[in-house]
Amino acid sequence: MGDQIELSRRYIPLLPSQSQAKRKGAGSRTWLVVSKSGQVSVEELGKQTIMRQNGITARDLRVVEPELSYPSAILRRERAVVVNLEHIKAIVTANEVLVPNPRDPRIASFVYDLEFKLSDFDATIRSDNAMEQSPTDTPPEASGSRCEEAPADQVDSMRGNSKPLPFEFRALEICLESVCKSLESETSTLEEEAYPALDQLSAKTSTNNLKRVRVIKGRLVALNGRVQKVRNEFEHLLDDDIDMAQMYLTDKLATLQSEGSVPEDEIDDDEEDDLLAGGVTLLVFIFSDGNMSSKSSIVAASDLKPNVEELEMLLGAYFVQIEGILNKLSTLHEYVQNTEDYINIVLDDKQNQLLRMGLVISTAIFMITLAEVATGFFGMNIEIRLFDFETYTQWFGAAGGCSVGSVFLFIVAILLLKWFKFLG
Repeated sequence: MGDQIELSRRYIPLLPSQSQAKRKGAGSRTWLVVSKSGQVSVEELGKQTIMRQNGITARDLRVVEPELSYPSAILRRERAVVVNLEHIKAIVTANEVLVPNPRDPRIASFVYDLEFKLSDFDATIRSDNAMEQSPTDTPPEASGSRCEEAPADQVDSMRGNSKPLPFEFRALEICLESVCKSLESETSTLEEEAYPALDQLSAKTSTNNLKRVRVIKGRLVALNGRVQKVRNEFEHLLDDDIDMAQMYLTDKLATLQSEGSVPEDEIDDDEEDDLLAGGVTLLVFIFSDGNMSSKSSIVAASDLKPNVEELEMLLGAYFVQIEGILNKLSTLHEYVQNTEDYINIVLDDKQNQLLRMGLVISTAIFMITLAEVATGFFGMNIEIRLFDFETYTQWFGAAGGCSVGSVFLFIVAILLLKWFKFLG
């Protein structure tokens, strides 16, 4: 019975909508592929293909998804460097750069820089190689004598000084440059809007000016947080030499291939993962004539840690640029804080003026009320001897005296308030 149920489940036909959903679930996406020579091609690649070719995980692939929002990070993997900095999302390998969602207008300049700078660099390298290989007018004897006179270490040092950056570093530099340009542009735009708005608020405190400054402060806080994340990622890389050493994809692959056992064109994806597994001992399994022969290749850990001076200088230059952007934002934030303090002082002064005015008005009302009480007493319809007169001279004298007395008491009260420093 169980076998029948299993067979029935196995041979249930899929509806057209279900098959379409299954094909959509394969994760095919449009990728922009830029090679070493700057050649650009747009390809439809699935997630499994990307992960298998570049040795990354599904989590790394989700980091570069345009629809998802992940914090800025530069992930170091065995065969690739996953870059997720602001709007720049790319997978950098030793041979190519993969950029998702190439139709995004925000990365149009980044794609252009990749194509132009990589192709220009490739053309420069080819021209230099052609000049080195071209015959010269110098006689062979003279050139040979010069080569013999020059020390070998000097020649090696000259060659080492002229060694270009690896492809992954050139691609990474373009990514960092695009990110720094974007952050610099946003910072400049924010400064152009913030300083006039803050000056206008200092000159005139109004509701509209306060709303503008509130919006600008929100943008400033958000931009400062983004720049701080990028800076922290740079600082983390610069503090860890092992992480920087893992980013030498070209040198690491060349070192492992130079161990001499497996030709480059015969290395498939699974064997290349084993070759690139960082460790002290690398085991290379060679299959030939149906028999498996194992060969252990001992590679010291220091061999897989090239000199990180090049990458350190590259990251240091952009770290300084990010620091400059962060200093600009810090200066702007301090200006906002100073403006807020000034506005609070002005508002407190106005509030104190209103309180003083309210105290003066309350004192005046109290004195007027006393005068009204006195005049009202004399205005009552009561038969007393004081009202036994033919004219109203005495009544006016009494009312005027009460009014003058209230004014005198008001002046005395104001002087007492100033004496006790309740009024400025």
